Amino acid sequence: MIRNAVVDDVPTIIELIRELADYEQALPEAKATEEQLREALFGPAPAVFGLIAEDDATGETVGFALWFRNFSTWTGTHGIYLEDLYVRPRARGGGYGKALLTELARIAVERGYSRFEWSVLDWNEPAVGFYKSLGAEPMDEWTVHRLSGDALRGLGGG
Repeated sequence: MIRNAVVDDVPTIIELIRELADYEQALPEAKATEEQLREALFGPAPAVFGLIAEDDATGETVGFALWFRNFSTWTGTHGIYLEDLYVRPRARGGGYGKALLTELARIAVERGYSRFEWSVLDWNEPAVGFYKSLGAEPMDEWTVHRLSGDALRGLGGG
């Protein structure tokens, strides 16, 4: 079952984010707090949206997706950027990842969004293969750039 996240899911989402960070060999970088996530998802001006995947038999949360709207100046429409998608290892192969992606695609189509995008680590071959099997295309001509830490503060005057 896929459903919208509710405020009571925040502790579990934080736990899943840390599991994902561990899988991606970046656990020390996962510093988000429950308070930050609660504000981002459920504060007065939500900037992020969440979906929860639950096991139909047990009701256990087995995965999640966090996303936000982006905008294409070329098409003049919004899109979905999937920040995180994670299914616990014991639940993989059960259709939860595809169900989360299907729901996000449904939201995009229903709202008239023109794109649904995400990033995947090059070494995560199972995920790359899974996404390609759904018809997703890698954007090989584009390289993600990031300013953070001292570089961001330096450029931003802080």
